[in-house]
Amino acid sequence: MKPFRFQNFEISQQADVFRVGTDGVLLGALSHLDGVKKVLEAGTGTGLISLMLAQRNPELHVTALDINPEAVALANSNFQNSPYRDRLRALQADFKSFSSDSEFDLIISNPPYFEVNESAKDVFARQTIEMDAAVILHRGVGLLRDGGIISLIVPSGQSPGLEHIARQLGLHLIRRINIFGIAGGPVKRNVLEFSKKEIPATEQEFVIEKGPRVYSEQYLEATRDFHVFGNGS
Repeated sequence: MKPFRFQNFEISQQADVFRVGTDGVLLGALSHLDGVKKVLEAGTGTGLISLMLAQRNPELHVTALDINPEAVALANSNFQNSPYRDRLRALQADFKSFSSDSEFDLIISNPPYFEVNESAKDVFARQTIEMDAAVILHRGVGLLRDGGIISLIVPSGQSPGLEHIARQLGLHLIRRINIFGIAGGPVKRNVLEFSKKEIPATEQEFVIEKGPRVYSEQYLEATRDFHVFGNGS
């Protein structure tokens, strides 16, 4: 399978591991990183998001988890072939039972969101068999430092339910990004950021395409340090 080339690193891909996609790129590009040094990624896949975060912030170190041993091996290979190899590690672990002696500044995930179905494609990465966004909130709250953030990208229809769960867990929504696939269309995704610390929430709109197959200025600006546009990647 053809590698996906970014400006500063390359993502090797394989059939049994969820590939590079727009959701992961957006989460890696848009997540809050100010003051972040210790990151936990749940469900790393190829390692894309962890690599993007490491490029954006030279002070952070990432522990990337995945339940799939093939994903862990692939992510570690991608980490080792990057300029950020000393700050990234992938572990085979189930996030539901993962424990740590120290807390994290950021817990980040592009979690599965398809209901369990008969498809055999990317079962753990796409279907809510082992993990979903609610699990990230339930387990993440105990791994997060007091001023830390949980950052997720989810289908927009899931957001109200997740915000309700977060409130029950003592987490506060501090940022919502409404992501439109195309200008004038419906909201397709939300980036949601939660914290134990209550601060006024911010909300913004983000458009991926201003027309069919024409990226918006917003998307180009957000990903300008990563994508190599026009090279066929």
